[in-house]
Amino acid sequence: MEGDPTLRLRVFDLNCWAIRYLSKRRQERVQLIGDTLRREGFDLVLLQEVWSEQDYSDLKVKLGGCYPFSHYFRSGVIGSGLCVFSRFPILDTLLYQYSLNGYPYMLQHGDWFCGKSVGLVPAWGCQHHGHFAPPSCQLHAEYCREKDAYLPHRLVQAWELAQFIRHTSKAADVVLLGGDLNMHPEDAGIRLLRGWTGLRDAFAEATRFEGCEDGCTLVPNNCFTVKSELLPFPLGIRIDYILYKAVSSFTVKCEELKTTTGTAPGMDIPFSDHEAVMATLHIRRQGQAAGDTLGTA
Repeated sequence: MEGDPTLRLRVFDLNCWAIRYLSKRRQERVQLIGDTLRREGFDLVLLQEVWSEQDYSDLKVKLGGCYPFSHYFRSGVIGSGLCVFSRFPILDTLLYQYSLNGYPYMLQHGDWFCGKSVGLVPAWGCQHHGHFAPPSCQLHAEYCREKDAYLPHRLVQAWELAQFIRHTSKAADVVLLGGDLNMHPEDAGIRLLRGWTGLRDAFAEATRFEGCEDGCTLVPNNCFTVKSELLPFPLGIRIDYILYKAVSSFTVKCEELKTTTGTAPGMDIPFSDHEAVMATLHIRRQGQAAGDTLGTA
């Protein structure tokens, strides 16, 4: 709302695990995701692993009334899987494909063929709420933590992502980053990314949290996760993030962070093998009274 001095921004992030012909109950889950997004009315939706353009088109039709602006990022042989739905006008789009991204002979992993990338969609909130630069991204999967052949790849990708954010966010008032970073919070790559960009972790900064213990987004009680891969982590792991920072004369505070906790309400399946991450951010100009009336875009 243009007249309100503070923006209440609701962000939804999810790795949808929607691989055509391979992901279990894909079409049913994509429909469920669309129904939930239409009902909940977030301001910004960042999705990964939407590998089928038909799935994106179906979501676009379903969500057109509440998210009039959207974009699907094309990359590699099979596509980046990244797409964005927004209540705000999208001013431009930019896709950057990481220079180091797996091996073509590792067919069973597939990271090389999709061309893991970061997609940028600068958006305009309104006259009072400023210019947002929300990248959506996915980094190379880990596959095996004990014998991690792709650690150098993720470190290079984290460095390139940090450089990308630094060079594309100078004209923005607020920077948001959502995605499956495939890194634990204490890993070198995520510390490099946050240290070099100044991005803040919504989970660590949130005033209120509701969801899986420790904010985990890959949990053993999800029926689609590979239980053997999570044996060293009985609670699960946190590899999906919403990161943010204010750039110019704005301040950003994370009021609330939520994750889904397995099966979707009223259903026998979850949205994905990953849990969704949902953040509520308060954005206002510096010097503005904290008690001013809150609004939405």
